[in-house]
Amino acid sequence: MPLFDFSKDERANIRGIRKRVLKMILEASKDSIPNEFGALLRAKKGVIDELILLPGTESGERSALFKLYMLPIDYTIVGTVHSHPSGVCYPSGADLEFFQKYGWIHIIVCSPFSKNSWACFDIAGEPRDLEVVD
Repeated sequence: MPLFDFSKDERANIRGIRKRVLKMILEASKDSIPNEFGALLRAKKGVIDELILLPGTESGERSALFKLYMLPIDYTIVGTVHSHPSGVCYPSGADLEFFQKYGWIHIIVCSPFSKNSWACFDIAGEPRDLEVVD
């Protein structure tokens, strides 16, 4: 059961991601190989427009571990992004547990880290649409 009822929060209504932010995510994920890349997502007016690199995040070949105690109080952070260098663009069991504990929207990018190799999920791990905007 989620710690919070995210569905009632306005920040759950994310409709898009800036093209430049998606490009940055894909490049950072590619540069992190063979390890996973992980970051937080910040949005304004329903569009993800910034990445937040959380101090202490540990990246390994099988996971990116966020140190959420390092998270500042910031109500513009709406979710997370991480990479799957394996090429599997679906959430793992650990991802699903994390999704329900933090954030409203979660992006997974996978190899080959192209504009078509990513997916967006809600807190239940269900795929959802996310428009790429300029």
